[in-house]
Amino acid sequence: MKKPKVIIFGVKYFPSKGGTSRVVENIIHQLKDKYDITLLCYKNKAAQNHMDGIKVVEFTSWFQGSLGALFYFLRSALYALTQTFDIIHIHKIDAAFFIPWFYKKGVVIATSHESAYLRDKWGKLEKKYLMQAEKTFLNSKAVLTCISNPLTQNYNQDASNKVKYIPNGITINDQYKEKEATDFLTQHQLDEGNYYFFAARRIMKTKGAHTLLAALDKINYEGKIVIAGDLSHNKEYRHQLQENYKHLNIIFPGYISDLPLLLTLIKKAKLFVFPSETEGMSIMLLEAVSTLTPIIASDIKENKEVFDDQHLTFFKSEDSNDLASKISWFESNKEIAKRQALEAVTHVKNNYSWSEIAKQYDGLYTKSLN
Repeated sequence: MKKPKVIIFGVKYFPSKGGTSRVVENIIHQLKDKYDITLLCYKNKAAQNHMDGIKVVEFTSWFQGSLGALFYFLRSALYALTQTFDIIHIHKIDAAFFIPWFYKKGVVIATSHESAYLRDKWGKLEKKYLMQAEKTFLNSKAVLTCISNPLTQNYNQDASNKVKYIPNGITINDQYKEKEATDFLTQHQLDEGNYYFFAARRIMKTKGAHTLLAALDKINYEGKIVIAGDLSHNKEYRHQLQENYKHLNIIFPGYISDLPLLLTLIKKAKLFVFPSETEGMSIMLLEAVSTLTPIIASDIKENKEVFDDQHLTFFKSEDSNDLASKISWFESNKEIAKRQALEAVTHVKNNYSWSEIAKQYDGLYTKSLN
């Protein structure tokens, strides 16, 4: 039987660099045996051989930043219009302007991963574009999904309950990189089980690193903290972190793209702190939970939709005093925190397995084609 043809549109990075690209990579890994999948992405020397059983079409990046992304989406759309497909699955609000282009070509499915304009990395013009793109998403004739339940509920107030909630997931495995992690610890003079860890794809203000460092400053923390992520996006914010807290023992290793290495470093940490101020449904938080390392996270509704007080410790978002208090509590209650971590892993296995979540996309594809 001939497989239905699916084009994946809106993803920039393959292999993934976290966030949306990690979500999409997991989905297509689960569905590639049933569907003839073509993935559009930026040019990358590892892209063609990264995953068997799919077609990868690469585009050279012409410009940097938001202008470059817009041109990339435009070129992807023009390519897709020349193809025959049964389904085009458009990911991210950034690419939603192109939804109406494909109504006559096949089934259009669009997935929102967050209200992107809430991120501080965007200027006024970009935020205006993203807000309009979100309106296009909601007013479109596409089959709509969203990875965040709170955001889905918000959307459905204006979209007559047309947006379907399908959460993100995780595949829990033991593919850790012990040697590379040990080398990293040696290089940065870190002792296993004796450092805190923070990680993000891009370290922007809404990820909350400044709240974490302010909290550590309040409790006169003398240990080491790893702040892993790309600091190049906002020079002013980078300067704020590096200068205001230079008296703390902070290690800035940059973005760690190797997921098994990143998870091994989190597994070896004493504590993982997730102070993000806005999220869709964080893959980083799910991945951190999989390592069994205790976690303190902001109490934003997107985090509390997935976890509760049995699974991790929450602090009041953007409140460094409350975070300082919760870190002090953790240091005196490590056994409770370890039990929380065990409960969190069980919870994720039972409710957020990619193998099960992918079945929801499969059902959506099948229903849409019929």
